[in-house]
Amino acid sequence: MGNVFYGRSLTVIEDFSIEERRYFFKKVHELKSAVLAGDEKTLDRFRINDPDFGIYEVFLEDSTRTKESFRNAAKFHHAKVSELLCSSSSINKGESYADTFNMLSGYSNTIFIVRSKVEGLCRYLDEESRAYTQRNGLPVKPAFINAGDGKHEHPTQELLDEYTFLEDNNMDFSSLHVALVGDLYHGRTVHSKADGLKVFDNVRVDLIAPPELSMPDSYVEKMKENGFTVRSFSSIEEYLSSGDIADKWYFTRPQLERMGERILQKQAELRASITFRQEFMPRLKEGTKFYHPLPRHKEHPTIPTFLDNTPLNAWERQAINGMYCRIILLSLIAGRIGEDYDGPVRKPDESLTGEEYIVEVDLTGRKADEKVKNYSEGVHPIDNGIVIDHICKGENPSQIRAHMRLISSVLGIDEGRGGEWISRGADGNYKGIIFRPGDYELSRKDLKRLAAIAPHCTLNIIKNGKVMAKFRTHMPPRIYNFDDLCCTNEACISHPSQGESVPSMFIRTSDGHYACAYCGKFHSYKEIWKSRG
Repeated sequence: MGNVFYGRSLTVIEDFSIEERRYFFKKVHELKSAVLAGDEKTLDRFRINDPDFGIYEVFLEDSTRTKESFRNAAKFHHAKVSELLCSSSSINKGESYADTFNMLSGYSNTIFIVRSKVEGLCRYLDEESRAYTQRNGLPVKPAFINAGDGKHEHPTQELLDEYTFLEDNNMDFSSLHVALVGDLYHGRTVHSKADGLKVFDNVRVDLIAPPELSMPDSYVEKMKENGFTVRSFSSIEEYLSSGDIADKWYFTRPQLERMGERILQKQAELRASITFRQEFMPRLKEGTKFYHPLPRHKEHPTIPTFLDNTPLNAWERQAINGMYCRIILLSLIAGRIGEDYDGPVRKPDESLTGEEYIVEVDLTGRKADEKVKNYSEGVHPIDNGIVIDHICKGENPSQIRAHMRLISSVLGIDEGRGGEWISRGADGNYKGIIFRPGDYELSRKDLKRLAAIAPHCTLNIIKNGKVMAKFRTHMPPRIYNFDDLCCTNEACISHPSQGESVPSMFIRTSDGHYACAYCGKFHSYKEIWKSRG
């Protein structure tokens, strides 16, 4: 099978399977043990040891911790390290990300480490570089490591966090109980945990943040979908009063400066709710450890410095573990280690293909003279045309009317004759009906478009007063290849404001939402269209 890690990108934590991450942690443990023992022979087995192997750091956003730990990890490997100085580069002057990175990949750079405020950038660059490599016959496609993208993810930080939790679990994956404390709204390190903590078999997560800083609903839902037990508290004091306390607390720095004047006016109150105090000490569980991605805020640390010399301090070891984890990550992607891995490999979600979501109804059993039914409440039969029925069934009339306007716009049938109607069935539920007389020829792409904008509807194609074809739609597993799709997150690489012309793509979640393939933002199927109003 060869080395399954060679050339792999890490754009989100889920790019590595649970089994692959467990293998990763085993190798980190071996490396750290060798470092502490001064075992140079073992350390050499991890080294790339190739001065021509190109590692390129591109930090479009300031960083100290992540940037320097990667730089020192690269030095361990005796590899070539380059840096794009964004202050003197034109990349911040409107130049295309794709062109810039494709150009650099042509200069024998094998791994790019990228930090940016643009969410989903690494995922996009990984896709673009694959096509660029094929077009130009390059021998190696570069790998991309996401060193943090906006409020989205920070997968390498997640790896070192998981490893440090694991150390304090005596390398046991069976269970984890962790409290996430602080700015859960902006904190990409806690967002990565929605999928990252799946590496443990049984997970309990306690979210501690005031409403203004609470975890976005999409990440809470993802945690629940992943089988985590999730509880929420508005302050540390409220949490301690619950009586059921985690033995691992993960703190993040509140980023109140991002939230405007109204939030800044109450910053003292918000900080107090997520800052640990001396008086809380007796209420902690024995063996409790505190973690923090560092650095702490120098004036308002959520973990006060009086705790530095206590057994609670796991954040310093956590930071040290960052270099070990990044050494192993570079070693795996370079193919220096990984040959002995024999577990399952992370693959694209197979549920995204092969699922039929447009079903043609068999009309062979109908009567030869069967006419089009007379739709209730004033919609008269039409001789030729289309009738879209069962739109938004169960919603209220104003919601249905609004969505029928969107359907007409998205399907391009605004200008046709006909109209819309709201009917109420015997079950008391309202539903929408769109009817358009005329000659309509619908392609397969038109039907896909209908399923995307009006799942669970019925389409009747009428010829000479008879239903000649009937289709029922379901929610597509993916929605893509339409020019008028748009993620609502302005920080996403696919948003028009980024100017990269990245086609939007959405993937259905288990609870019936659509997640942006780049930034992960959850949407309803009604929210993903440019004409949504």
